[in-house]
Amino acid sequence: MSGLGERPIRLLIADDHPVVRDGLSGMFAADPDFEVAGEAGDGSQALRLADALRPDVILMDLRMP
Repeated sequence: MSGLGERPIRLLIADDHPVVRDGLSGMFAADPDFEVAGEAGDGSQALRLADALRPDVILMDLRMP
């Protein structure tokens, strides 16, 4: 997709486990079709970042504070 001049998909990663966030962030950072716009460690932070960053997709753990 990025080779066609389209912008990458902007992601917000939300998970309360830092290792999971780091792994997902690293995986998506290696793909030019994605841009990790931000990372959140809890639901409140995810809401604030979603409002501020306006990502295309929020990848969120459903079982977190």
